[in-house]
Amino acid sequence: MTERGKEFIDYVVKAIVQFPDDVEVTQTTDNLGVLITLKVNKDDMGKIIGKSGQTAKSLRILLRMMGAKTNERFNLKIIEPSGEEV
Repeated sequence: MTERGKEFIDYVVKAIVQFPDDVEVTQTTDNLGVLITLKVNKDDMGKIIGKSGQTAKSLRILLRMMGAKTNERFNLKIIEPSGEEV
């Protein structure tokens, strides 16, 4: 199993946020596809979600495009600092 989706999200998110050392990216695979879980500092949540959710949506679209190339299904789950998912 490759971790290129995880590496991609890690690279892009660390370039966007103010606290790159707080970025945690994990990747798991099951029968539904590849799930990438992202945790960032609470002060960086606004940057990751973006205005009207556009940044998060764009990250998900780019992951989908990466998966289309190799017939993989990528999903991105963003965990809020309070533990809830976005």
